[in-house]
Amino acid sequence: MDSALKGLVVLGSTGSIGRQTLDVVRGLRDRFRVVGLAAGRNVVALEQQVREFAPRLVGSESADDYARLKSVLPAPAPAWATMEEMVSLPDVDLVVVATAGKAGLHPTLAALRAGKVVALANKEVLVMAGHLITEAAGRGSDQIRPIDSEHSAVWQCLWGEERSSIARVILTASGGAFRDRSLEELRRVTPDEALRHPTWQMGRKVTVDSATLLNKGFEAIEARWLFAVPFQNIEIVLHRQSIVHSLVEFRDGSIKAQMGMPDMRLPIQCALCYPDRLPCPSVARLDLTQVGSLEFSLPDLRRFPCLRLGLEAGARGGTYPAVLAAADEVAVEHFLTGHLGFMEIGTVLEGALEAYRPGGDLSLAAVLEADAWARTWAEDWVRAKT
Repeated sequence: MDSALKGLVVLGSTGSIGRQTLDVVRGLRDRFRVVGLAAGRNVVALEQQVREFAPRLVGSESADDYARLKSVLPAPAPAWATMEEMVSLPDVDLVVVATAGKAGLHPTLAALRAGKVVALANKEVLVMAGHLITEAAGRGSDQIRPIDSEHSAVWQCLWGEERSSIARVILTASGGAFRDRSLEELRRVTPDEALRHPTWQMGRKVTVDSATLLNKGFEAIEARWLFAVPFQNIEIVLHRQSIVHSLVEFRDGSIKAQMGMPDMRLPIQCALCYPDRLPCPSVARLDLTQVGSLEFSLPDLRRFPCLRLGLEAGARGGTYPAVLAAADEVAVEHFLTGHLGFMEIGTVLEGALEAYRPGGDLSLAAVLEADAWARTWAEDWVRAKT
């Protein structure tokens, strides 16, 4: 094995971001070797990835899944490891965290504490525990490289700039699948409709969060931690073309924007290869003459209350964002299984935030306690409704 290659671990390898990460790695075999892959229950996809990339370690959601995987792979099969064990190994240089929800929290902390570079695509990790994540990375460190297109755009706009010169961070939103629907139409939205995003190809949970616009509330909270910007200096604008991925305004009034075709392989490659910019032949080049015009507008918080609630939780701070993220995981799952209406996702989030009584503790234990409280509260709410 070439020791000059960087050791890579991909957590959530069978999800949308994980699969696109491995697509990028296919074109960068002279730079990376895949040390470990961790996935949920998609054993068929994980088997195909293991056969192609030959990782030394794999992780799966259950021992039974690993046993089935091992039974169909030629010897020697990769060893099983937890995500925390995988990311802490000496020959791992970079960890892509592409899991959804709370599952990414402990391995992200483990990777940062082990001194690894983390390419982060999991929104909830920073939403739940941004203070702990940035503390583990070290203030002003480039140990965290954002993969989300919006945060990657802000990050790229800040290359060579002093963070203290930031006046505003402006995050763009496509508006999701229902940006033009009336409030009455939104009440009748089905799970199948919510999963048809007009621009991006994402996992189920993230796609629903995009439809409710809660993902933009999450991203505002993330930006506060990633770029050390006061929360009130972070704004959201709708931009249906998804060409301008986000903007930064500086103290002198100058604004930088990062633009490109809406393809997640671009921010993924940027995070993997920083500070190098390499050709990405599989991604179409942006031709502004073909785009024609770029439109921007303010989001309607009446039609999209989840965005309002996300911004309120971010402004409150403390463990309120952890409550928001946990209640949303429960609510989205019940929406996808038909137990909640689309607009009831916001009802659950608002109820959880109103009922929650935080303590003053911001430790990891307090974050996890808030997460557990919110999950129980949301489950009880849905159970009472049905």
